[in-house]
Amino acid sequence: MTITRSWQLAARPVGTPTLTDFALVEHSLAEPADGEVLVRNTALSVDPYMRGRMNAGASYAEPYQLGQAMWGGAVGEVIASRAAGIVVGDTVLHGLGWREHAIVPGQQARVVDATTVPDSAYLGVLGMPGLTAWVG
Repeated sequence: MTITRSWQLAARPVGTPTLTDFALVEHSLAEPADGEVLVRNTALSVDPYMRGRMNAGASYAEPYQLGQAMWGGAVGEVIASRAAGIVVGDTVLHGLGWREHAIVPGQQARVVDATTVPDSAYLGVLGMPGLTAWVG
């Protein structure tokens, strides 16, 4: 069992989000099940689309739920693995976001090479924002 923390949406912001709109909550995680990995996140994404997800209204993306960890891109080190093709020590990109540790289904974790670029590059120029800028 791993004791960890996650950043949760505590209130729907009115205008610019403030610290009181978020809560850092401690909780425990079980060990990964078959096909899952335990990741210690080293970089979290903060992207413009996240502000819209803080609202409760209809949008192109599901709104964040109050009292739940916020989703978004994250990169981290695998510290336990029960997923084929992913080993302890691998760096992975996933979408479970604002938490220190995450249990990630193996098919939702993409192994990336953090030896030639900083791991945070996979949340910027080599990730969704970079692809959006290139295509746009």
